[in-house]
Amino acid sequence: MTTTLRQDVSQTSRDILVEDPRTRRHRRLWTPAFLVAILVTLALVALSLITGQFDVFGGEDWENFWMFSITRVPRTVALILAGAAMAMCGVIMQLLTQNRFVEPSTMGTTEWAGLGLILVMWLFPYASLFERMIGAVIMSFIGTMVFFAFLRKVSLKSSLIVPIIGIMLGAVVSSFTTYLALVTDRLQTLGIWFQGSFTGVIQGRYELLWIVLIVTILVFITADQFTVAGLGRDMATNVGLNYALVLFMGTAMVAVATGVTATVVGTLPFLGLVVPNIVALFRGDDLRTNLPWVVLVGICTVTICDLIGRVIIAPFEIPVGMVLGLVGGVVFLGLLLRQRRKGGLVT
Repeated sequence: MTTTLRQDVSQTSRDILVEDPRTRRHRRLWTPAFLVAILVTLALVALSLITGQFDVFGGEDWENFWMFSITRVPRTVALILAGAAMAMCGVIMQLLTQNRFVEPSTMGTTEWAGLGLILVMWLFPYASLFERMIGAVIMSFIGTMVFFAFLRKVSLKSSLIVPIIGIMLGAVVSSFTTYLALVTDRLQTLGIWFQGSFTGVIQGRYELLWIVLIVTILVFITADQFTVAGLGRDMATNVGLNYALVLFMGTAMVAVATGVTATVVGTLPFLGLVVPNIVALFRGDDLRTNLPWVVLVGICTVTICDLIGRVIIAPFEIPVGMVLGLVGGVVFLGLLLRQRRKGGLVT
């Protein structure tokens, strides 16, 4: 019976999405454009490996290999995992809220993760990185559920109301987190976290990010369920989907990915907003065939922003969160203007 339900949900999502002409045109995944995207991603990954102040081609062979393995490789792996995970978080939340302006940084999830980090460091001063991650994940989950609870109580007359609610909640939580950091003498730690940077990612401090790979695989497996859930509670329930379960599952995935990434890297603002919207703009809304594109574009976006931060004022670095914030802010305004021209802001 479970298999039959899964097949019905998958077929329903395909039947509905096939109406989008862009989706019909791009249903095939392995196209020349996708192969080019893979090559571009690999080229950026290789460029990340060789970019930096340490010359990997000079010095003693053993010294080169040692420095390369404990700094460049972990940093590049972190770029790949964090970029893919946070981009997919944006896809999940946009489907569950039926709003293209939603992602972890516009719904307060990242601020709740920061509160979890500060609470753990305050209550357990000698907590390990894994224990801090647990606190960030738990608070991210709580914060996301609070966000959904607010949405159920608010009459949505505009698609802008949803991110405004998230930003408002995030500001409140961020203020409380800043107060805790101030009274516990951890304001500098909080400032570093809010910047979001891969500078401190070395061997021994990035391995937790492999957890988000599990989240990425689970999103691929459950893509059809999220697609149907994106049609709304009533429609999803009518086709036999357990909407509450999918909502819980999506919230848990986002909480884990956001908590882990926040613990290791910090905040990556607007990544989950920019990437899914760019992909949907050219490929429509077929989630299953769009997910590989979301992963690749997410990796490319984070890697490019990180490379810009590394070279623009070398030998110093600009935190990747600052570059992403600038790029994401411009794209966010562009999306608002585009929706206004289409008359899509009022729902």
